[in-house]
Amino acid sequence: MKAILFPGQGSQIIGMGSEFYKNFPIVKKLFAEADEKLNYKISKIILEGPESDLKLTKNTQPSILLVSYSIFTILKNEFNYNMEEIKYFAGHSLGEYSALLCANALNFKDALQLLFERGKSMQEAVPIGKGGMLAILGSEAEEINSYILKVQSKGVCEVANDNAQGQIIVSGNIETIEELKSILKNNKKKCISLPVSAPFHCSLMKPAAIKMKEKINIVNFKKPDFEIISNVNALPVNEPEDIKKLLVEQIYSKVRWRESIIFMDKNEITDFIEIGPGKILTGLVKRILPHSNSFSINSIDDIKNLTNES
Repeated sequence: MKAILFPGQGSQIIGMGSEFYKNFPIVKKLFAEADEKLNYKISKIILEGPESDLKLTKNTQPSILLVSYSIFTILKNEFNYNMEEIKYFAGHSLGEYSALLCANALNFKDALQLLFERGKSMQEAVPIGKGGMLAILGSEAEEINSYILKVQSKGVCEVANDNAQGQIIVSGNIETIEELKSILKNNKKKCISLPVSAPFHCSLMKPAAIKMKEKINIVNFKKPDFEIISNVNALPVNEPEDIKKLLVEQIYSKVRWRESIIFMDKNEITDFIEIGPGKILTGLVKRILPHSNSFSINSIDDIKNLTNES
């Protein structure tokens, strides 16, 4: 059995999806519909930049969804990929919206608008420069938690992403994050400050969750065609009201990616197919499950290779 994965923030690159845009009229149509829905030329930002605009969270989130959905549409409709072997869809953070869209739980324009609003509210939740995120490499979760406990009395400092063994992201107030960074370096632990505009997936994002609850609740969600793995609990979620509740919680909760991949592995998944820009999730799967097959699909040749193997 197979699972389809959809990437999140950090996978964006100028020109992503351009090969599909040039070769398939349906993709041109989707890009035009996105421009119309959002009332500005997001297509131009994706295809031409500048990078500073693409990096703005309110642009990044709908952009990645648009490119992921375009590639999925081509795989399914133009190459007639057999979906019968697909058991789960999962997305990393904003990628969960791509998963819901591609599983027909959400319509295209609603998904775009929700991600634009999500990016905007997450950006506005904490003033620029007041929050930070830190990638900690090569350390185990228990050890990292012991360091976090040393700084938590001074401000918010929480695990934001459990991405894979030896790759954990921490989020919080910038002063607390910097203090954690100093402690880690003194203990010879490898860590890198991330170039992000806000401290995602921690309790500082609760104001964004309150705003998004209103937006999410007025949108019509349907039961998805495939089982969706939630970032919040690393388990399948299929009922529309549960999906809505977990999407709100996801904004300030830890992304349990490692656990999600392990859950799918224990439930008969042998092949993981990443659809969208970049290859970040493919790399994480290989780190979590060295025995699994993982593929990234972000070019026409990638689709040909996948369909030939099938």
